[in-house]
Amino acid sequence: MPHMATLLDKAQLFRSLHVPGTPVVLPNAWDAVSARVVAHADAPAIATTSAGIAWSLGHGDGDRLTRDQALDAITRITAVVDVPVTADIERGYATDPAGVAETVRGVLAAGAVGINLEDTLRPVAEQAERIAAARRAADETGVPLFINARIDTHRLPPDNRTAWLDETLARARAYAAAGADGIFVLGALDAEAVRPLVDSQPLPVNVLAGPGAPPVSELAGAGIARISAGSSIAEAAYALVRRAAHELLEKGTTTELEGGFDYATLNALLLAEPAG
Repeated sequence: MPHMATLLDKAQLFRSLHVPGTPVVLPNAWDAVSARVVAHADAPAIATTSAGIAWSLGHGDGDRLTRDQALDAITRITAVVDVPVTADIERGYATDPAGVAETVRGVLAAGAVGINLEDTLRPVAEQAERIAAARRAADETGVPLFINARIDTHRLPPDNRTAWLDETLARARAYAAAGADGIFVLGALDAEAVRPLVDSQPLPVNVLAGPGAPPVSELAGAGIARISAGSSIAEAAYALVRRAAHELLEKGTTTELEGGFDYATLNALLLAEPAG
């Protein structure tokens, strides 16, 4: 277990970053080097992308990792950065609330101070039990883990915004009562869509940045408290691999690689101690 005072400090700092209208912006990382690069860009915290982690380990996304694989990845990331780390733990790598609690204890032992926990639109009462189990497990350690409850209403039919809002609000209120600290909704949502969500339930709201999404300033104006990149940076990185591979194999040139890290700079970044 990491030093509890340090973990407590990081947890309190991370919690304090969630300010509606002045959102914490998180370019998600998926391995130690991407985390170090993001931290070096002066990110106030590191959020992991479970999709990116799964891809980097040779798996598809969608609860394909084992708990141990996920915790190992989190441990490698927390070891190379000094800023708070929040971990995307998908459905909790467990079939029941007790298993979710076990995962949460592992997350804290790995040095992270926040989680994303997705509901996959399971019955609200069931997901509330899983969130409550995560809350109890964290509270028993004395660390105020930030539980970001992902609400998967992006899976509802896209043409009924009223149904989307009603279901999202119902779940947000239930999850808040169960001990969640924030909610996370997916999709390219504009300020008009998210403002009622911000105004009609008690938790800080997290949305995605990325292609098709409004800029941070617009989302901040709507009262968003957290903006993350999700898997989009990992997707872009792997798209560069694809473009560069095709160019080299088909044309024999390497223009796609222009603007990349040079060896010495990237290597020095990994050789240096994490900035305090």
